Amino acid sequence: MPPPEHLARREACALALLRERGAGRLDHPGGTLLAHLERVHARLGAWGARPALRLAGLCHAFYGTDGFATALLPVGRRAELAAVIGAEAEEIVYVYASCDRAASYPTLAADVATDVATDDPSDVLPEVPPDVPSGRSRGAGAADGEAVPLVAPAFRDRFTGHVHCPDRQSRRDFAELTAANELDLARIDPAFRAAHGPGLLALFTRVRGLLTEPAWQDCRAVLGEGASAP
Repeated sequence: MPPPEHLARREACALALLRERGAGRLDHPGGTLLAHLERVHARLGAWGARPALRLAGLCHAFYGTDGFATALLPVGRRAELAAVIGAEAEEIVYVYASCDRAASYPTLAADVATDVATDDPSDVLPEVPPDVPSGRSRGAGAADGEAVPLVAPAFRDRFTGHVHCPDRQSRRDFAELTAANELDLARIDPAFRAAHGPGLLALFTRVRGLLTEPAWQDCRAVLGEGASAP
């Protein structure tokens, strides 16, 4: 983990680049895009996210997203962002920005247990090995030879059209950042929460096994039936 002064330097440089690229002048629910990014960064910090993920949260809109078309930098200039926030954080930003949500969300947690009643973080299925094709089944862990269906997560890159299966850590980062982003919008905009809250809660319930416990509890608090207006 980088020392605090190194992280603080990267955060300051990231904020300077965001301002230079106009994030403080772009309208966004709750004010400006920059204000939204700072809130997402703070929420990830409150959940205990590691520095690279927090930096990615601060910069997650640099290449635009499937839900926010305006880009601060073209994807052909990824090296510029990596030089500011580091390669690990920039890779998280790219994965988040590149996601074709309609194609990728349905199987994002296909290899992770979805029983939300358990608080045991180990309650996940093993990674799908690269030699198990999507749609095939495997008998490990099944009773009396009963097959356990496996569907490999299929993540579509909207920039390139490439479909691949990211490793579980990448999908955990993606899910955590998605939750931080959507929960900020739901907190700040009651109309957004009314329109999209039920669908988002269903999504986060489905990917529960990829979320940290603080993120999941926040999803329930903000999007659940008893959630109160901000």
